[in-house]
Amino acid sequence: MRILYLTAGAAGMYCGSCLRDNALAAELFRQGHEVLLQPLYTPPLTDEPNVSDRRVFFGGISVYLEQKSRIFRHTPRWLDRILDSPLVLKAATKRSIAVDPQSLADLTLSILRGKDGYQRKEIDKLIEWLQGEHSGGTVFDVIDMQNSMLIGLARPLREATGRPICCTLQGEDLFLDGLPEAARREALGMIASQSKYVDAFLAVSDWYADFMADYLSIPREKIHVVPLGINLRDYDFENCERPEHPERPFTIGYFARIAPEKGLHLLADAYCQLRTSGKLPAGRLEAAGYLAPEHYNYLHQIEARLQAAGLGGEFHYRGTVDREGKLRFFRGIDLLSMPTTYAEPKGLPVLEAMASGVPVVQPRWGSFPEIIGKTGGGLLFNPNDCDDLAANILELWKNPERTRDLGRAGRRGVRQSYTVAAMAESAVNVYAGCLAGTRQTHC
Repeated sequence: MRILYLTAGAAGMYCGSCLRDNALAAELFRQGHEVLLQPLYTPPLTDEPNVSDRRVFFGGISVYLEQKSRIFRHTPRWLDRILDSPLVLKAATKRSIAVDPQSLADLTLSILRGKDGYQRKEIDKLIEWLQGEHSGGTVFDVIDMQNSMLIGLARPLREATGRPICCTLQGEDLFLDGLPEAARREALGMIASQSKYVDAFLAVSDWYADFMADYLSIPREKIHVVPLGINLRDYDFENCERPEHPERPFTIGYFARIAPEKGLHLLADAYCQLRTSGKLPAGRLEAAGYLAPEHYNYLHQIEARLQAAGLGGEFHYRGTVDREGKLRFFRGIDLLSMPTTYAEPKGLPVLEAMASGVPVVQPRWGSFPEIIGKTGGGLLFNPNDCDDLAANILELWKNPERTRDLGRAGRRGVRQSYTVAAMAESAVNVYAGCLAGTRQTHC
């Protein structure tokens, strides 16, 4: 099968959607399909070999300038090629770029308007390339896009190519909810109205499929579940026990963006509660993940609270780490918690921790009950309940054998239910159903 997958780069940040898209494309390649992982906005950053195309459409600099000035909506192609070149885009992403919904509301709405938006020239360039410039003259069987905020491309791509259009759903509600209310309502209305140009939506979890059907006003039968999957190549615990480190203090890990919605402050408060009450002996709280400039103060506040409690020396922020650093991070912790303050649809770090034999403690909402129900690799606590989070952490510290059992179960469960091979096979089944136009796929 010949597949065009449009993935939106995240301006130099490790992004769960980019990691998932790259892993999916790489596995589709391995299974014998022709795949073009085509970046939009910026080159995607991944911690595995990047299989995306070097060329970037809808270059982040171009779309921003087109939003701000009509002059840039009519610039010559030679200038566009300079602005959209990987070298220029990578240089731009080294600087602090705001990616928050408040600052990008107008641009988001413009992209959703498709050819009626200020970025019409970018759509024309993409279509021209598809119709003639693409080397080898590949005619794709199906086109998929990373999220519903790209749905403004669905109609022009369908009309230009006659190919089935798919749209993956994998967490964009968090961004949409962050828009100003009037912009949010308008965006949701445009997504719903343009959903008729999409043959199938692919959701990363059962929970998210149900949620997004209501959130985006899409018929539930049009949404197919393609569970998240990870590449287990570097996880070396399949046939051996996770090594024990009796000399290491009990270590709690957090691996995600350093941002309020990911809940590091809740984990820090739970750790503080356990330590100051004397219920937990001196240990370590380890955190790693991307820290945006707008969240520097958030991290400083967490560090200050721990310092005030006399626990500053027990907390370590390891920064943004590459794949080897991530694997090393998981080898150095006894449990992981990413206590999101919202209902998370993916939970990629949770799967990665469990693949390493690390049990997890997660809030009872979003995809987490589904993941833990399938794997048996952790415990659930009441969302945004610091006391319940602390109680579950204490339960695992008091019962090391149960902790080991959960780690073993999670390791097995990920290999049974959340492999990249299974994710790719599920995606191909949806694509093939759309291509065949069968009633069974509801495309």
